Amino acid sequence: MNARTDDHLLAKLSNSHLDALEEETIFILREVAAAFERPTLLFSGGKDSLVMLKCAEKAFGAGRIPYPLLMIDTGHNFHEVTDFRDSRAKELGAELIVRNVEDSMKRGTVRLAHPGESRNVHQSVTLLEAIDEFRFDALIGGARRDEEKARAKERIFSHRDSFGQWQPKAQRPELWTLFNTRLQPGEHFRVFPISNWTELDVWQYIEREQIELPSLYYAHQRQIVERKGLLVPVTELTPARDGEEIIEKTVRFRTVGDITCTCPVDSTAATAAEIVIETLAADVSERGATRMDDKTSDASMEKRKKDGYF
Repeated sequence: MNARTDDHLLAKLSNSHLDALEEETIFILREVAAAFERPTLLFSGGKDSLVMLKCAEKAFGAGRIPYPLLMIDTGHNFHEVTDFRDSRAKELGAELIVRNVEDSMKRGTVRLAHPGESRNVHQSVTLLEAIDEFRFDALIGGARRDEEKARAKERIFSHRDSFGQWQPKAQRPELWTLFNTRLQPGEHFRVFPISNWTELDVWQYIEREQIELPSLYYAHQRQIVERKGLLVPVTELTPARDGEEIIEKTVRFRTVGDITCTCPVDSTAATAAEIVIETLAADVSERGATRMDDKTSDASMEKRKKDGYF
């Protein structure tokens, strides 16, 4: 067997794997539309939500996605991402709902310990307020089980009680892709159609489907400082501290979120194909390499999820 045949077989196997993941995601997206009265798709403009949106296009057709898109905006998001979010929603003809943490701060439902505190964890409050406002009974999110340990405990259809809280020991079984979607008044589900995808799957799918992404995902020049093993971007919200040396490096973001807690990684990958190769060699998880707020036990993902986080 020659090298060309080997490459062809590998490509065929890869496509077969992606086809299976895509088929499962489309099935779940359609199941949500059939089982719930007021679902919404959480859409940040990030790569995972864009993959879900692509699958939703295939499930229902462009301009026919049967639920609105929802973003909880901390007010500290990268403008490249929010601009892309707005243009993509407009292009699809989808309804986009944005609710802001700053509005929760004005209402007094969110109070920061100090002005420099990250607003990321406080998105839970604004999200629960949006659920109450629109009476959403299912929220479709782009979380993957390979992101970190608490995500791995999550069911695809993850039940939330009337307080919006997650009880990991009280999750419902999901045998033979049969989902128990019964709800009591005030309860809702978080649904994760790409639970079984990995970061590598996402990038292979982005490459195959030629999905456009915000420019931050690809290599670019940026001023950073090295802090606690992370590359912290130098911005108005995350300035260099006394004694820190500002360096200009070629970096990209593996994940994009609140500026105050999201870090880039050292990279020259300028295309999805190059990122696939880079991801194959990665030995640190996506969140482990990029998130400042996951470094302390007090801000653990499991605690956040129990309090209503995504």
